Amino acid sequence: MENFKKTNINDFIDATSQTKTKSLLSSSFGWMFLALGISATFSVLFGLNESLMTYLYNVNVETGRASLSILGWVVMFAPLGFVLAMSFGWQKFSFPVLLGLFVAYSAVNGISLSFIFIAYKIGTIYKVFASTAVLFGVMALLGATTKTDLSKMGSFLMMALFGIVIASLINMFTHSPMMDYIISIVGVIVFTGLTAYDVQKIKNMEHEFEGEGRAKVGLMGALSLYLDFINLFLMLLRLFGRRD
Repeated sequence: MENFKKTNINDFIDATSQTKTKSLLSSSFGWMFLALGISATFSVLFGLNESLMTYLYNVNVETGRASLSILGWVVMFAPLGFVLAMSFGWQKFSFPVLLGLFVAYSAVNGISLSFIFIAYKIGTIYKVFASTAVLFGVMALLGATTKTDLSKMGSFLMMALFGIVIASLINMFTHSPMMDYIISIVGVIVFTGLTAYDVQKIKNMEHEFEGEGRAKVGLMGALSLYLDFINLFLMLLRLFGRRD
């Protein structure tokens, strides 16, 4: 009883705050892992099944060249539509609708990722995925534990991200191997930093929402972490992947 009287009330407040923070972070990571599992399932299902892949592209019998089918084009661009819809409409959508969009996006994006099984050796894909998981985990831990404010770094990384997008669009026409290499290196740096930044951002948003709003914040946090992981994986694959 004597020890209880001497206990500072702020200790209880800090403990409660940490519990809530862990709950929000665990929610975001839980949804992220679900999305990665869905994407991996659909990616492997299509990538290793030639009969399913034929729905995504057409082969010209005379030239032997392959081109995307209508479904292939839909699969390539639909993920961007899902991300934009969730990013701009998450406050208006109910949680079930937002979750449905998130799951659908994970599946469609998984199908779009199946093309990597055509371009790269399977062993390389698995090794790069494992390396991505380790690097992502380290940066996520850093973002969750550091006391340094990463908001300024986040602003710089977002500007760099826009630069990567513009450079990638330009390189679609120039097809420069050197430019592709530079974009990949910068991309690894940017998405590594964004991982730590997004984790800290989720942690700092703990007390801003309650109820369904809190659940939706956790889901949108998962979307950010998912995008960080997938883009980091693709950048590393472009750098170190052995083409088939």
